[in-house]
Amino acid sequence: MIALPGKLVIETVGLKKTYQGKLPTPVLFGIDLRVVAGEFVSIIGQSGSGKSTLLNILGALDVPSEGLVKIDGVDISTLTDDGLAVLRSEVVGFVFQAHFLLEELTCLENAVLPIIIRKGSATQEEVEWIHGLLVRVGLGGQLHKSPDTMSGGENQRCAIVRALANRPRIVLADEPTGNLDSHSGEEVFQLMRQMSAEIGIAFVMVTHDERLAHAADRILMIEDGLMRSIE
Repeated sequence: MIALPGKLVIETVGLKKTYQGKLPTPVLFGIDLRVVAGEFVSIIGQSGSGKSTLLNILGALDVPSEGLVKIDGVDISTLTDDGLAVLRSEVVGFVFQAHFLLEELTCLENAVLPIIIRKGSATQEEVEWIHGLLVRVGLGGQLHKSPDTMSGGENQRCAIVRALANRPRIVLADEPTGNLDSHSGEEVFQLMRQMSAEIGIAFVMVTHDERLAHAADRILMIEDGLMRSIE
């Protein structure tokens, strides 16, 4: 199900995170965030500022120490482990700095894999939809190639299509262009922007590339555990 543009899909209120240990390490000190469907938001900040921690919490890969987190209108603290698994499978897609494609699978097989994991198999219609996305992103000639025979930019484009396989409402991208040269990085960024605008998916991208960050609809900075908007 594709999200409707304008619908609130991410909301956090007073989000805090402290990692426990011999010395507790506070990372986030109260993050208030609202993201609507179809919006492209970039997040910048120094290493260790909590950017990836925030993405992990939004993707239900980590839990906050305090505060409210709503994804697609659901308070995720109320979900069971099975409910969280469904959220990660059907509502949220992930793109990381490393593409994490399986070398033993083809480009098309990698992109279809999330559907197979969720349902056990993919219908012909679903495979054709993924095929069409891969063609649109310039991978029509790479469908049956393995990741080790493709360029870094091609692998990352395949990873983006894989993130869209289950038609999520949100895609969380953690340094998706970090391993790419500037040209390939620009291509991957423009692809994500295009998918956000055309399909109505909200993208939240963490990046160190301020040039790309400023090309988003909105740019936010995490500094000293707090978030502020950058004009």
